[in-house]
Amino acid sequence: MHTAYITHPSCLKHNMGDWHPESPQRLRAIDDRLHAAHLFDYLAHREAPRVHRSQLLRVHDAAYIDFVEAASPSEGLHALDPDTSMNPHSLEAAFHAAGGAVMAVDLVMHGEVNNAFVACRPPGHHATRNQAMGFCIFNNVAVAAAHALEAHGLARVAIVDFDVHHGNGTEDIFTDDPRVMLCSTFQHPFYPFCGADTTSEHIVNVPLPAGTTGNAYREAFTGGIMPRLEAFCPQLLFFSAGFDGHREDDMAQFGLVEADYVWITEQVMGVAARHAEGRIVSVLEGGYDLSSLGRSVTAHIKTLAEL
Repeated sequence: MHTAYITHPSCLKHNMGDWHPESPQRLRAIDDRLHAAHLFDYLAHREAPRVHRSQLLRVHDAAYIDFVEAASPSEGLHALDPDTSMNPHSLEAAFHAAGGAVMAVDLVMHGEVNNAFVACRPPGHHATRNQAMGFCIFNNVAVAAAHALEAHGLARVAIVDFDVHHGNGTEDIFTDDPRVMLCSTFQHPFYPFCGADTTSEHIVNVPLPAGTTGNAYREAFTGGIMPRLEAFCPQLLFFSAGFDGHREDDMAQFGLVEADYVWITEQVMGVAARHAEGRIVSVLEGGYDLSSLGRSVTAHIKTLAEL
């Protein structure tokens, strides 16, 4: 099997209210589209395990983990921030979302698959070392990247975050760790209203204006990210895979389409082939219009699987 597809039933039970855009229907829309495209059965399906506390502690403060565990309600909703709430199932979903990202690293590093897509929620890239925000509880891709460094002895990993919102939590966690290169494209000015002024050898932020469409995005990615990524020579690459930059997604004002996500995937696969033995782990972040989310994720996974 070329590509693993990792998820867990608890991720369908995390529900912050029927009005909330980060809904269980996101995963159902992805599954439905994978079936419709006759792609579902070509993937290596795995159930995400529960993350170990020691794995979370690599990127989150112990006091923050304790706070999240204590906040888990027995009924109803408990707000962690104005955008992020927990229901009685959210803690398990968050544990399995982070655990699925760790599993993806292990599968790829052990050579069981060439790459993996983690279809879990809640997403993670806004979660800082000690704060939940932007629908995110634990920073799944950060947990996975730290696991690659510490458990598999890698010296350099790179995260390509193409979500329309800046991956501020990932930047917060790795700002002082030059082993991790974060490359983040995002709409600016826009939530979370940071990242545009970052200057760092290993944090590569590319802010783009509202209205950015495919050609302008590709030009910015080619000029702003690709040379830095190539020079870094990562041994494993991650996607913080947010699809809310699609032109049909009204959470933001980008104009990307499925072909743009295919192009991004192909560019990073080229870097992975040259420097990382083709190894890629892709972790679901945003994407809230259900139709465009399903189509875009399917295009992304089909490209990863080289089908």
